[in-house]
Amino acid sequence: MKGHVARKRFGQNFLIDRGIIGAIVSAIDPKRNDTVVEIGPGLGAITIPLLERVDRLHVVEIDRDLIARLKKQHSPERLSIHEGDALAFDFASIGSDLRLVGNLPYNISTPLLFHLASYGQQVRDMHFMLQKEVVERMVAEPGNADYGRLSVMLQYSFWLEWLIDVPPESFDPPPKVDSAVVRLIPKPLEALTARSPAMLEKVVQAAFAQRRKMLRNTLKGVLDEAGFAALSIAPTLRPEDLPVEDYVRIANYLTR
Repeated sequence: MKGHVARKRFGQNFLIDRGIIGAIVSAIDPKRNDTVVEIGPGLGAITIPLLERVDRLHVVEIDRDLIARLKKQHSPERLSIHEGDALAFDFASIGSDLRLVGNLPYNISTPLLFHLASYGQQVRDMHFMLQKEVVERMVAEPGNADYGRLSVMLQYSFWLEWLIDVPPESFDPPPKVDSAVVRLIPKPLEALTARSPAMLEKVVQAAFAQRRKMLRNTLKGVLDEAGFAALSIAPTLRPEDLPVEDYVRIANYLTR
């Protein structure tokens, strides 16, 4: 932490627990020639052990002070620094078969996950540290109160695995929440059966806009009674009761 004050606006909490760092790098298990991209390397807690395992590492960082620090510590042959906001960054510009890694800023984690989901076909896997509450929502099953838009959209595109729980004292400064590490593996194109991903997004967003209400109400103007009947979906169900494949069926029905 010496010499750098964590910036609240960038959601900075630096990982300091060596045991957790080791467990994350072991879970990633990077090989020499892998194209690993770390989002928000910060003070290099995961960067340094990753550099020991790969020939070249890519990092995406927004904080100019941290970028200057990284440039002093590592040669450009070993560390490729992409300056800017991960929310706006084109990850495909680095290449394909990417392995994305990061302790994601909790204040932008949900929009960042949606942004990264659009690169599914360029990515081999993703390993992210997130607020535990976000991971609970990501992996939640239908019927669970945590199941929502994030669950449906990410489970449609990825296989998800909750890997490691991380307590606040593993960071400096410690966040006010528990954290967890999750693995996302993109599903192959043939498994993504929505004819229009945009329609799927529209249906899911409408359904969960008022999650306490029945689908008949939340999807009013999107799916009529005849549509519910044709799909054999009860209009009295609530959004959280419907599995991912039923949202895909609704979207495909609407894009016939």
